[in-house]
Order: sequence, then structure tokens, then C-alpha cells
Amino acid sequence: MWRKLLIASSTKASCLCGEIVALREARGAMMRGLARAHMNRSQSVLQFCAHTHSARADMAKRTKTERLAFLRNLKRAANAQRREMQKDLAGARRAWAGAS
Repeated sequence: MWRKLLIASSTKASCLCGEIVALREARGAMMRGLARAHMNRSQSVLQFCAHTHSARADMAKRTKTERLAFLRNLKRAANAQRREMQKDLAGARRAWAGAS
């Protein structure tokens, strides 16, 4: 009787040992999968950051060019209005000088 009980407990222990080994292997596979996923995610984030950086640099160049063009046009328009104002004032001075 004791012998049967000893054999049964030995069989149960070996089944338990097999389950433990299987769970350790499963945990190892899961950890390797997580490590691969982490590396893939890290590469994706790096690519995203590089793309964002280049897009921001391109946008900065484009907006600088647009801003400079706007300022040139604004300066040109302001100078044209200033010249017109000078002509109007000169005409007014001539009119006042000729009237007296």
C-alpha cells in the first residue's frame, strides 16, 4: 500500500515538474515576445521622431520663405503708400504756396 502511494506521489511530482517546466518555457517565450515588441516599438518611435523632425524642419524653411516674401511685399506696399503721401503733400504745399 505504501509502495502504491509512493509511486502515485512520484508520478504526481513528475507531472507537476513537467507543468512547471512548461510554464517556465511559456514565460520565456512571452518575455522574448515582449522584448521583440519593445524593440519594434522603439524603432517605430525613432522613425516617427525622425519624420516629425524632418517635417518640422521643412515647415520652418517654408514658413521662413513665406514670411520673408510677405515682409518684402509689405515693405514694397508701405513704400508705395509713403511715396503717394509725399506726392500728395507736395501737391498740397504747391497749392497752398500758389494760393497766397
